[in-house]
Amino acid sequence: MTEHPAGYLFAYFTSATEADGEQVRFALSTGSSPLNWTILNDGSPILDSTVGEQGARDPFVLRAAGLPGESASYYLLATDLCIARRDPATAWEDSVRTGSRSIVVWESDDLMSWTHPRLVEVAPPNAGNAWAPEAIFDKASGTYLVYWASTLHSPTNDPTRVPYHRMLCANTTDFRTFTPARVWIDRGWSVIDATVVEAHGFFYRFSKDELSADSSSPDAKFITAERSDTLDSEHYTVIATGIGKNELVHGEGPIIVRGPGPGSWFLFIDEFGHRRYTAFTSDSLASNTWTPITAAMPQGASHGSILALTAEEYTQLEHLADN
Repeated sequence: MTEHPAGYLFAYFTSATEADGEQVRFALSTGSSPLNWTILNDGSPILDSTVGEQGARDPFVLRAAGLPGESASYYLLATDLCIARRDPATAWEDSVRTGSRSIVVWESDDLMSWTHPRLVEVAPPNAGNAWAPEAIFDKASGTYLVYWASTLHSPTNDPTRVPYHRMLCANTTDFRTFTPARVWIDRGWSVIDATVVEAHGFFYRFSKDELSADSSSPDAKFITAERSDTLDSEHYTVIATGIGKNELVHGEGPIIVRGPGPGSWFLFIDEFGHRRYTAFTSDSLASNTWTPITAAMPQGASHGSILALTAEEYTQLEHLADN
């Protein structure tokens, strides 16, 4: 992670109601603050998926670890899904039962020129989908841990066993071949949209709780924060639940980034169907308090990711913004 970011790159998609809404767009922070943004490429997609379902939702961009033989400097992962190409009456139901079990992968040397997309199957045969893939390098194993949400269906299609989203994970060194998928989060109900950041000897994990919101589950449909000293542990310690519930109608797609100043962190939560991304701040990842803060996010930006940039990276992308 860049300790003192000079700026930030925001990768996102917009909406299934636009012809090209389910493709990858970029925005560059205005200076070193992740609270104001300049949209790149006049708001048109930077990357278009031509593989699988020909949609790229939930883009996640990460810096390569520099493993031996690793040719890429950056990767971008995305959900292989295009709701706009599906039957509107059954699009979402079908997408979690018979959706793609693959993710879309791009590579780059400079964040400006990208390879053609490739489709890589990561979810097991009984999965109904593979949503919102992300990755983080695990120094302990010397591999990337890639994680995503999948519904897992009964091998016998037992109608009494309702499938729900679990977070699955697998390891890779090249984003081409992966270890068999395994369950990473299973709370007995749907959990989606996990994201992880490493700091101060811990891995901090933020995810969306998909329980039905009622009096028995007041923190449902908001963000849960946990931490562990082992990345792929199945037993993280809960720090906070219901993050965002006092400010948002509901929230998903959390993004966590280090601020430009010492000890500052920003959490962005997608209030889908309403204001979209809303910003919160805290001086500690271990805090159970996140304070809303005003941010001017790209209009319509949906579930995405933010990469902290070095001064050199920021200057390169700044030139792209000027062209």
